[in-house]
Amino acid sequence: MKKSLSITPDLFAGDLSAPWVETIVDDAVVLRHFALEKEEALLAAIAGIAERVPFRNMRTPGGHTMSVAMTCCGEWGWVTDTSGYRYQASDPSSGRTWPEMPEIFRALAVAAATEAGYPGFEPDACLINRYQPGAKMGLHQDKDENDFAQPIVSVSLGVPATFQLGGARRRDRPVNTTLISGDVVVWGRSARLNYHGVLRLKPGQHLLTGDLRYNLTFRRAR
Repeated sequence: MKKSLSITPDLFAGDLSAPWVETIVDDAVVLRHFALEKEEALLAAIAGIAERVPFRNMRTPGGHTMSVAMTCCGEWGWVTDTSGYRYQASDPSSGRTWPEMPEIFRALAVAAATEAGYPGFEPDACLINRYQPGAKMGLHQDKDENDFAQPIVSVSLGVPATFQLGGARRRDRPVNTTLISGDVVVWGRSARLNYHGVLRLKPGQHLLTGDLRYNLTFRRAR
């Protein structure tokens, strides 16, 4: 059963958009509506980044083209191709450094980590995923970073999606959680290397993104 933590909605105040916190598993929470007021500004920042480094569907080491389109910002960008998964300081398509992480991104990630019980988060990488209907992200671990003491902060924008958070083993049954625009998931400590993914995106519409979902994933890479 999901448990409320430090923020709870006032059911008698009539404001159903007020943020609250839900536990998914130990050391992993959803900050409901935490980024809701920043939707437009965050999406505008994504558009600016994509002008410099367009979204692309990368290939995995096994030669599979991912259904999710990606771009990055920050000191490090996460990339995948037939040579492997890795962080690097430049866009492999252009050879140029990644766009600087917008301050609104950094401030949101730090605030979310602090609210979830992870003070001192210092993200240096932001992977931006774009989901169209039918796109999905299979269960995987985030293990290319140097410091697993830092949490992962994941921001949902646009069409709702089902986030899966499993255990430390691929065969562990995942917990499914519906995420809507403005929700932020934070996990670390005992959950830091848990398998996680996103089920196939169902058709839907959002006022600001149409039929698309965007996801910002903040990490300390180096």
